[in-house]
Amino acid sequence: MLIRGAVLESIGAPRPYADSRPITIGELELDPPGPGELLVQVEAAGLCHSDLSVVDGNRVRPVPMLLGHEAAGRVVEAGPGTTVAVGQRVVMTFLPRCGECSSCATDGLAPCIPGSAANNAGHLIGGAQRLHRDGADVFHHLGVSGFADHAVVHETSVVPVDDDVPAEVAAVLGCAVLTGGGAVLNAGRPTPGQTVAVVGLGGVGMAAVLTALAQDGVRVVGIDTLPDKLEAARRLGAHDALTPGQAVEQGLKAEVVIECVGRARAFEAAIDLTAPGGRTVTVGLPAPDDTATVSPLALVAQGRTIIGSYLGSAVPSRDIPVFADLWRAGRLPVEHLVSSHIALDEINAGMDELAEGRAIRQVITFG
Repeated sequence: MLIRGAVLESIGAPRPYADSRPITIGELELDPPGPGELLVQVEAAGLCHSDLSVVDGNRVRPVPMLLGHEAAGRVVEAGPGTTVAVGQRVVMTFLPRCGECSSCATDGLAPCIPGSAANNAGHLIGGAQRLHRDGADVFHHLGVSGFADHAVVHETSVVPVDDDVPAEVAAVLGCAVLTGGGAVLNAGRPTPGQTVAVVGLGGVGMAAVLTALAQDGVRVVGIDTLPDKLEAARRLGAHDALTPGQAVEQGLKAEVVIECVGRARAFEAAIDLTAPGGRTVTVGLPAPDDTATVSPLALVAQGRTIIGSYLGSAVPSRDIPVFADLWRAGRLPVEHLVSSHIALDEINAGMDELAEGRAIRQVITFG
């Protein structure tokens, strides 16, 4: 079938992307779903820094690539051997889990080995490539390629949700909430009376703020350099919102610090804000050559822990229903993370908004 999607043609184009236009919008051919695969009509897709990191070259992927990894939609066709029903709304997640490798046995701590290999190669798990243009293959982005009106995905890349979860809420659950919220619940694990500080208040950071606020008796502090982001954190209910300088001046120390920036300096700041006996959880993805300085003595003498958390140390099939229930109960209003709705044709300008730190979550809606 023919679909309309957003294809990254080259990596490292100059900014502003609205002028250089590294992403083109056009028609592609999409194969029918094979064994274990689903054809999904995409309803909503969010723009995330993991998309931007491919555009700017911090995460080198094969091109041309149909971007988009945070999305939700309805199954319209199921391949042989699938268990998800046609008509079901699904959240698409960017790390398929085979359920059989040694990493899948870590209960979310480590990324799936074949899932990661497929993501790096630009294929679906199992090696399939269902996207083509003018007789040549187009690569999949993290097993999803959600910036299109339809996608073929492996069923290990989706989690069914009930129809009462709106499409844009379901989309944000698949990355921002899994990553930021999962880092709080699965890695940080705050207890009543503790403080959670979130460094970096983009979509993932704000999801961490909301998830921490959903925990009983936990104080939540947002940290960012941008006044608009600090004000947004206050509106979401954060007990305080500070610049890094203000946090240092006030002597802030938190038992759980979630770093969501993806830069070494932010990682160092997060470590410095961590209280004795506390945990620094880092979910940001910095450039490969970005390095930080850490004092091992400070870690040992103060009994502190640093935890790397990929996709929030989540098992999507386990955790997405938990987050959906929190949303349903009114304790996780993730719809407030959506800062704007944009058209697919506006995606290059949307990447500029991300790069400038002006957006929390921009969402593309289809149909």
